[in-house]
Amino acid sequence: MPLAVGVQIRRTKDIIFCDAGSIDVSMNTQLLVEIDNGLEVGMVVIPEQMTDTKEPLKKVVRLFTEEDAKRVEKNKEYAKKDLSAILDKVETLKVKMNLSMIEYNFERTKLFIYYTAEERVDFRELLKELGSVLKTRIQMVQIGVRDEVKILGSLGHCGQICCCQRFLKDFTSVTTEIAKDQNLTINPAKISGVCGRLMCCIAYEHDFYVSEGKKYPAVGSEVKTPEGKGKVIGVNIFKSEINVQFEDGHMKKFLQKELLK
Repeated sequence: MPLAVGVQIRRTKDIIFCDAGSIDVSMNTQLLVEIDNGLEVGMVVIPEQMTDTKEPLKKVVRLFTEEDAKRVEKNKEYAKKDLSAILDKVETLKVKMNLSMIEYNFERTKLFIYYTAEERVDFRELLKELGSVLKTRIQMVQIGVRDEVKILGSLGHCGQICCCQRFLKDFTSVTTEIAKDQNLTINPAKISGVCGRLMCCIAYEHDFYVSEGKKYPAVGSEVKTPEGKGKVIGVNIFKSEINVQFEDGHMKKFLQKELLK
């Protein structure tokens, strides 16, 4: 198996594996790599390791330099200048899409337009008109709303920068069942992120809640207490408390160790 480094060239792109040759790289090292679209700036997200990838390894051209950084900034200026023309064409042609951002590759030979859309979009007319105005190759890249927040960045309910922008490499599935396992109130306004999907952080402690929950009687089950039999209506794993409701309607909390066998 070849020795390679995993490099991410754009925030929404899958990791590509590259042959670093004799270039010394480590985690978060910025590189200039050669891919199908030409030269791209990338960052090492997987240090050198053996890989069984069946795809040919891409080539690391060199370490990222100050001159490269100046070129990237210049590319951003061009993209900013072209943004108004793109927005104007989208509006004029009434294309049903939401433009997220645009980005040139390192050599500025190709422009990537990132967008979100609720349904399939026909871009033929838009690409035709943009091509004649911008004089460059254009690729439309559809992304999800979670990817959009990852690219643009935002603050979560906690006041911190969203996890997807700070450190998450991949999105995991977050369901209402996970929220229920943690006794969270199923209120979309409270458990949804700025992307409108359930917050990624809900899944962080799920395994803990599941493993600890197995040590307690299930909600709805019958238990024996010093005051008689009752039905479990709630569990607090942090206080080791079980909330029990009796046949006469009154409720009382018991410690786990107080329940009778």
